[in-house]
Amino acid sequence: MRFIAKLIVWFVAISVGITVLYRFVPPPVTFTMLADGNGLTKDWEPLSRIDRNMVAAVIAAEDGKFCSHNGFDTEAIEKAMERNAKGERLRGGSTISQQTAKNVFLWQGEGWSRYLRKGLEVWFTFLIENLWDKRRIMEVYLNVAETGIGTYGVEAGAQRYFGKSAAKLTPLEAARMAAALPSPKTRSVKSPGGFTRRYGNTIAARLGTVKRDGYDACVYE
Repeated sequence: MRFIAKLIVWFVAISVGITVLYRFVPPPVTFTMLADGNGLTKDWEPLSRIDRNMVAAVIAAEDGKFCSHNGFDTEAIEKAMERNAKGERLRGGSTISQQTAKNVFLWQGEGWSRYLRKGLEVWFTFLIENLWDKRRIMEVYLNVAETGIGTYGVEAGAQRYFGKSAAKLTPLEAARMAAALPSPKTRSVKSPGGFTRRYGNTIAARLGTVKRDGYDACVYE
């Protein structure tokens, strides 16, 4: 019991310390990047050099309540559980904060380790929501999210797909990148077809609402 108590204390101390460090320093690499067998292309950019269209696009696509929740969207989680319980297509209820916690501190994959990861995801989501601000969460998310095969961050994605900086993305380009985020290895960004094209167009149409109604206000206040 003494050993377990010490282990817990060390884990809490180290996890809090790393989270505080990443509040100011870009995460150098993630477990997902290290496990990627397709090489690695990434290019960290501060949020000031990422077009606001990209921020609005991921909020419209991934987490419309980003500025109002404390890291967890309970309504989305309940709806996902209901769909999954009915045997419908599996669907998650993860927020951008949860995805950031997983991408930065944890690993991908299924199996028994998924349950351990989910528990740790709750802890790290709690940490970043309390030790970072929303702007920092968004900044880190947009720099560590997988945007293609061996490609991480929206800057590297913008260069790969459009040959330009993430600071110059058009609304449609940003929307197409956001549409591909849930499955960047299989969804085409440059020449999307079918669902990805339709979803990208839907996201692009929502950008004005995100900005007008202040759904991204916490990122720019």
